Amino acid sequence: MEREMTASYEPKLNSEIRIFESSDEIVTDLAEYISQVSEISVKERGYFAIALSGGPLVSFLGKLCEAPYNKTLDWSKWYIFWSDERAVAKNHADSNYKLTKEGFLSKVPILSGHVYSINDNATVEDAATDYEFDIRQLVKVRTVGVSESTDCPKFDLILLGMGSDGHVASLFPNHQALELKDDWVTYITDSPQPPPERITFTLPVINSASNIAILATGIDKANAVHLAVSDSSDGPDALTSLPARMVQPTDGKLVWFLDKAAASSLEALSDDAYEQQHREY
Repeated sequence: MEREMTASYEPKLNSEIRIFESSDEIVTDLAEYISQVSEISVKERGYFAIALSGGPLVSFLGKLCEAPYNKTLDWSKWYIFWSDERAVAKNHADSNYKLTKEGFLSKVPILSGHVYSINDNATVEDAATDYEFDIRQLVKVRTVGVSESTDCPKFDLILLGMGSDGHVASLFPNHQALELKDDWVTYITDSPQPPPERITFTLPVINSASNIAILATGIDKANAVHLAVSDSSDGPDALTSLPARMVQPTDGKLVWFLDKAAASSLEALSDDAYEQQHREY
């Protein structure tokens, strides 16, 4: 069945914005997008390494648990990671692992040995160190690719949500973690949103991915979305004050998945681009 995508245009190099009438349409298109990235990755590399986030994002993965995807995707080649995690027990209500397992992993035949969660028995600092070590081991054998430009892991897809403050993963506005260049995984103990202790991918790892998708819905995200995709600059602190704006793929492609409310401040960005790139799906 054909759906009309409200708009799709490219305000920045290597980026695309997809705007949808409803969350249901996002769910449908996101499933097809992830399916296509998965199939290409398995064909080219023999693996599909995807990093997820927590929060409401998991609820948008539901279509992958249904036909045709639950039968047609090569789930045995999927490797699951988290771009960020709360330093809580795996059975804790705040755990991204728990949320993902209940809402997605328990409904698809991904091998348990291919699911890489953090060590919830360690301190948050040790958990970050352990997680980076695990990823480095997988990069060595190329289960996770490597970026020739940055020597960082090159995940096939990093799927991110965005907060109303513009944070992605657990990289919050004006936080020192945004400045890290050499670490792949870091930890924070002062998250402005509970719980305070978290681990997170660093920006170099996020930006080294082959594909990055950022999902944002709701009117409370509209200003952050506008600032994140705008080409204007408000001074040297403009980037660190809005982490989503710092998501700039090194060699990959960034796709925004937005509902009309989250995209409501974008219409002034480029009417011409809207007219030129509008297309139906």
